[in-house]
Amino acid sequence: MRLFPFSAIVGQELLKKGLLVNAVDPSIGGVLIRGEKGTGKTTAVRAFAAVLPAKETVSGCRFGCLRGVPPCGECQSREAQGESLAYEERPVEVVDLPLNASEDRVVGSLDLEAALREGSKKFEMGVLGKANGNLLYIDEVNLLDDHVVDVLLDVAVSGRNVVMREGVTYSHPSRFILVGTMNPEEGELRPQLLDRFGLCVEIAGEKEIALRKQIVDRVLSFESEEPGFLKEWAEKDVALRERLLAARRKLPFIRLSDDVLQAVVEVVSELGVAGHRGDITILKSAKALAAIKGIDLPDEECLADAFRMSLPHRLKEDPFEETATGRKRLDAVLNRFGVQKQSR
Repeated sequence: MRLFPFSAIVGQELLKKGLLVNAVDPSIGGVLIRGEKGTGKTTAVRAFAAVLPAKETVSGCRFGCLRGVPPCGECQSREAQGESLAYEERPVEVVDLPLNASEDRVVGSLDLEAALREGSKKFEMGVLGKANGNLLYIDEVNLLDDHVVDVLLDVAVSGRNVVMREGVTYSHPSRFILVGTMNPEEGELRPQLLDRFGLCVEIAGEKEIALRKQIVDRVLSFESEEPGFLKEWAEKDVALRERLLAARRKLPFIRLSDDVLQAVVEVVSELGVAGHRGDITILKSAKALAAIKGIDLPDEECLADAFRMSLPHRLKEDPFEETATGRKRLDAVLNRFGVQKQSR
């Protein structure tokens, strides 16, 4: 399948940043993309997966256990029998979750008869097993059963899928980048589920004529397979992939000052955000954005973007919406950090 180049997507800068920070730090908890139909949500998600660096997985493992992550029970058994696990590189795939998926199809199922009769754990892998090391994509997430969404969000944070049936337990690693898309006109997610998504980005069709023209021009160039177009943007996607690899290496060395930590906690508290996910997500996102930029400390742009992506879905109103009042409020928030302003 030919995919539209991620670097060739026009505008939607916050959407692209929301995807990229989850590629650098998946513990952020995924991103929910809200927007009307025809705004390129699915195109962006599939293009994004194509620029992700290849993963290293255990050869012959059905769960695709990743290097550096505690392996599944089956890989542990292989090691206990004296086998030395070999690794191979595989591209990151998009795993789609169908809307009619039952809980068993998502988490997997246990053969209880075999467990009781033979004492063995026979596990039929679900979507979460296939998603390990990949991008789990849920289109129209607002139409999915709430309980299934709750399970997915739990695993997205913990990185492990645990299935319990009649006293029998089976677990396996399930680390993935979670991306959900929805059209608000078709219904909303419950506030409790909205809060579980790390980030939320609102997108809309471009209104500016020049940008609309650029979008159409690039789509037509892509569909006609113009060699110059494909070569130019393929090279830029490769460069972006290298930046992501460098950002992952740099992330552990990004530091946050105590003043920034104090200010984030105070601002989130003043805005009336329930719980602590908002504070944690802002700081994680700011660090990931700094790593992508290749700087040692998050700057004003990193903090502004982190606020814009981490808080709107946790509040009744978006305090940083692109209006004069919203920009004023955001500037007031950023002044609390003592960071030097950059020209916008």
